[in-house]
Amino acid sequence: MDYDIILEKLFKSKFRSSFRLRKYMVDYINEKGMDEIKKHAYDFINKRLAPSVIPNDGKQTPMKGHPVFIAQHACACCCRSCLEKWHHIPKGKNLTEKEINYIVNLLMMWITKQLQKTNINKTA
Repeated sequence: MDYDIILEKLFKSKFRSSFRLRKYMVDYINEKGMDEIKKHAYDFINKRLAPSVIPNDGKQTPMKGHPVFIAQHACACCCRSCLEKWHHIPKGKNLTEKEINYIVNLLMMWITKQLQKTNINKTA
């Protein structure tokens, strides 16, 4: 899947395109580094999204606090219903390693694009 194509589709959604990294999140990313943020993304996806049954599906991803959470909402990777609707990854089965990698890479690309926008806005 071409990540730029799916990000463009998500950007056309009024809800999905409303998410932005806040300053404290950018500071957190700069402090921890992208490699650590990627580790966090794998951890969150493996624990909160990868299992076939999620008792609180639809409510497992907070709307604030960590940059990965914001990216999950922006990229429609916040719950199994959104994954099914936007990414055609069906509910009711454990995510494969390939699917987990796809999700994490999409989240990291969104975060990178947000950081680039933030840097552009600082210099403009």
